[in-house]
Amino acid sequence: MRAAQVTRLDGPDAVEVVDVPAPDVPEGQALIDVAAAGVAFPDVLLTRGEYQLKPSLPFVPGAEVAGVVRVAPAGSGLSVGDRVVAFPVLGGFAEQVVCDPALVFPLPDGVTFDRGAALPMNYLTCHFALRHRGRLAEGEKVLVHGAAGGVGTAAIQLAKAWGATVYAVVSDSAKADVARDAGADEVVLAEGFKDAVADLASGHGVDVVVDPVGGDRFTDSLRCLAPLGRLLVIGFAAGSIPEVKVNRLLLNNLDVVGVGWGAYWTGAGGPGFVRRQWDELVPLLESGRLDPVIGSVRSLDEIGAALRDLDERRATGKVLLTP
Repeated sequence: MRAAQVTRLDGPDAVEVVDVPAPDVPEGQALIDVAAAGVAFPDVLLTRGEYQLKPSLPFVPGAEVAGVVRVAPAGSGLSVGDRVVAFPVLGGFAEQVVCDPALVFPLPDGVTFDRGAALPMNYLTCHFALRHRGRLAEGEKVLVHGAAGGVGTAAIQLAKAWGATVYAVVSDSAKADVARDAGADEVVLAEGFKDAVADLASGHGVDVVVDPVGGDRFTDSLRCLAPLGRLLVIGFAAGSIPEVKVNRLLLNNLDVVGVGWGAYWTGAGGPGFVRRQWDELVPLLESGRLDPVIGSVRSLDEIGAALRDLDERRATGKVLLTP
């Protein structure tokens, strides 16, 4: 079968599309025929050896897929031919992938494979961020950085589905249209966002900031928070990791909250936590309140370009591969 392999840790251009043997399927595991795979920023980091997961070379990246069950282990609740979404962690950029059945979820009939593949990494991360780490309540105000990207559009839609008002921060006017289409109530440019948000919130601040960007926006994000506000640290797409001057947290009793979705479900939460998250998303999918924004769909041979789009922050919405 064809697969995209990382053969050396030199970034996106080091990924090669090669023919590899079909995967062995260990007892108790499921085999998925991949119809679409999601591309995420951790995949970029993996190509440089900069992610916390450090597989041995060569390896096939790709953490999230949608497709059809080819092999279903007994007692798993899966059947051959089921339409599913899966989170294999690695191996998804291929025609087939092996996955733990605990991380294989039913895909509603009305949801396409492309939209299914856009869900696991971004929507489950944002579900964990907003619901569990951010304690989002109906009627609160949420500020979303990187609002035209995969994480940003997922955060917008989930916050709106749960009754929040959403202010989106983007880097240019083209990305503003993406954030607005995703459901943001208001969109502002990153340059001068603090003052723009203060005006929108009538000087009272926002309750939650979703930050997958990091960098030099961090301090002004803290200044945007209302008393008892929470800043959710999801990632550092800007490249630099900001530092917190903790005296800023005292005046308004602010929280800076780490969002390590993977660290949680691979540890204390367990894989069953991910299935419970999925079960909460399904009614929102079926009602249309969640509708993943697809930025681009590329062939497997275009894996380098897909990764570069993320690396260079050109991508909007979710980037997908089709094998």
